[in-house]
Amino acid sequence: MGTHNANTGFKAGYPLELERMVGKKLPSANIKAKPHIESRIKTLKKDWSIIFDMVQGNCTSGFGWDSQKNMVTAEDAVWESYISSLKNAAQFRTRSFFFYNKLSQIYAKDKATGQDTQTAVDILVDIALKENVEINESTEHESQFELGSDDMDISSRVPQISTSSRRKRKASE
Repeated sequence: MGTHNANTGFKAGYPLELERMVGKKLPSANIKAKPHIESRIKTLKKDWSIIFDMVQGNCTSGFGWDSQKNMVTAEDAVWESYISSLKNAAQFRTRSFFFYNKLSQIYAKDKATGQDTQTAVDILVDIALKENVEINESTEHESQFELGSDDMDISSRVPQISTSSRRKRKASE
């Protein structure tokens, strides 16, 4: 088997290995890696992602997970509001999803949740702290950066844009 695939959470070549395993157990099933196994994995990941967003998402207050029934739980008003904006979530109002916990172990680490997001100011502050730059907070949302006593030269880090070709074109016209 190959390296980890971020899209599926599995190593490269896993569908062929699954095809061989299923072929040994169910020789007459004739299940192939493409399209059968890959299609099923894609569908499971899509369904898992919808449920994960409801249960773990930042903007989906009111949803929970019932481990006994393997279902998403919520009040009717919460469901109606959510389904009005995301129609394909309606199926999980009455449908169990037995693979949620196992698929969460595979996919949750790669799922973007917005938990560790940063603003531009946060990023600039981090850079300044790493480069020993003094920061003067001027307002709540703006920061001014001043070089400390060891004045760093950052001109080598700023990309230089050549205008000579533009000048040559103007001169030739």
